Amino acid sequence: MDVKTASALNRLRLVSAPEAVSFLLLLICSVLKRTTDFNAVPVMGAVHGVLFILYVLFWLDAWVRAKWSIGRAALYFLLSVLPTGGFFAERRLRREAEDSVIAARARKELKDLGRGAAQA
Repeated sequence: MDVKTASALNRLRLVSAPEAVSFLLLLICSVLKRTTDFNAVPVMGAVHGVLFILYVLFWLDAWVRAKWSIGRAALYFLLSVLPTGGFFAERRLRREAEDSVIAARARKELKDLGRGAAQA
């Protein structure tokens, strides 16, 4: 995985949890608006809107750079529209990043072993 792809996945991962939190807070504010005089929906709506737009932009960038299948891209988009889906997206993206680091280290070690065998 190249640096730009890793960065795209990391950006998506970093916006996933805040987007999920803002969605949950927006739902809570919606309930409070209807049950009390408290109305924070305009503010939370704007915050959530900005975070959702960032998520979609980062999702598109990650889809293109990581060359995801339609199914995987659809999964990450679906997770963005579910109230707690961003938490699951963040966890999956973190796991993917860790797996790619492990794979890169293994490739490097195999490459180094191949050089050592060629020199012997």
